[in-house]
Amino acid sequence: MTVILDPIYILNLVLCTIILVLGFLGYRRTGDKSPLYIGIAFGIFGISHLLTVLGLRETLEAFLIAIRTIAYLIVVFTLLRIAFKRQKS
Repeated sequence: MTVILDPIYILNLVLCTIILVLGFLGYRRTGDKSPLYIGIAFGIFGISHLLTVLGLRETLEAFLIAIRTIAYLIVVFTLLRIAFKRQKS
């Protein structure tokens, strides 16, 4: 296993971690699950960046495609949830 110190992957990992924490804090503060879902999606993206930094991209390519797809679907689900949320009367 060769560690890849590519600044793009490391920056993406750091930013994904920040978004994960902010999503959790947003959920705790408001009780709205949307920030939590977005945070979880970016946490999953962060896992894929971490595995890339650890040099496992080629070995786990199918797995990385699967978890990135799941993360994108979580974002789509969350945005649909927000877009079609019923207004309180």
